[in-house]
Amino acid sequence: MSTSHEVLWSIGELAERAGATVKSVRFYSDRGLLPEASRSGGGHRRYGPEALERLRLIRSLRALDLPLPEVRRVLQDEGVAGRVLEGVVAGRLRELGSELRTLRWREAALRLVGECPPAERAERLRLIGTVSMPPSTAPLARFWRAWLPARMPARATAAFLEVAVPQPPEEPDPAQVLAFARLHAMTTAPCPGTPQPRPEVHRVAGARGAAVLYEGLAEAYELAGPQLRRARDPHPGEALDAYVAAYASAFGSRDTREFRRLLAPRLAAEPRLDRYWELTAAVLTPPGSRPEPTPGTADDWLRAALERDNAGAA
Repeated sequence: MSTSHEVLWSIGELAERAGATVKSVRFYSDRGLLPEASRSGGGHRRYGPEALERLRLIRSLRALDLPLPEVRRVLQDEGVAGRVLEGVVAGRLRELGSELRTLRWREAALRLVGECPPAERAERLRLIGTVSMPPSTAPLARFWRAWLPARMPARATAAFLEVAVPQPPEEPDPAQVLAFARLHAMTTAPCPGTPQPRPEVHRVAGARGAAVLYEGLAEAYELAGPQLRRARDPHPGEALDAYVAAYASAFGSRDTREFRRLLAPRLAAEPRLDRYWELTAAVLTPPGSRPEPTPGTADDWLRAALERDNAGAA
């Protein structure tokens, strides 16, 4: 109950002091978010200074687009002094980050359609229509899981997918949207007629041998990356040594001159996924930048280095 010296306001006076509407004050009060100090003789609500501060806090939280259940949690946890507010704000920031990423992808997709020649719009709309915004990498991961040897260790598979599956950029350019859409279409299209070709090393080395191979190749690709970024010509060196050693381990052999001579034609005969890596480079490369190295471009560079090394030895 209020005492005679307390300052009390009607619902209209409280709304005026807070810069709110009577309707919003009544709304928050009906939901138990705004405490009443008392009621008048006619049953009208009366509010004290505490309600004014509470109303200002509620409006601030709502201005941050926090939903009412989250506002209630903050108020129940002693308002800004409680720890709930930190978690609520952090959660909302994560949600906004996801929403902004979606909007950036939609904007780039709209620009892609709006800026292309009219004759190409139907094709681009068809491509974009099959991809979520922002896109999921799950179809690309499924593509590679079907390509890898069965029963390859889960840890090795996860490491391979981390290298082989490009992550969509946060702020894409229309060209990156188009490249990812084409990559999605390529990896989800059914293989015509025959099963997808697999590298010979899968058959020779088996699942565990392939896991050893891909671990070694990842190291070789990482070593070759700086050479590619500097546009250096393929040449023998540490990267090539790691590359050959990976295959030697998979085939149960050693890195000898004879092994290098026999390895080159075997690699040339392996099935290639050049288009996949071209699109991957387009997804990863910001507009106007030098193309980012991919496992595909690194492998091309290392194969060329092997050919040069063999030619020099001959």
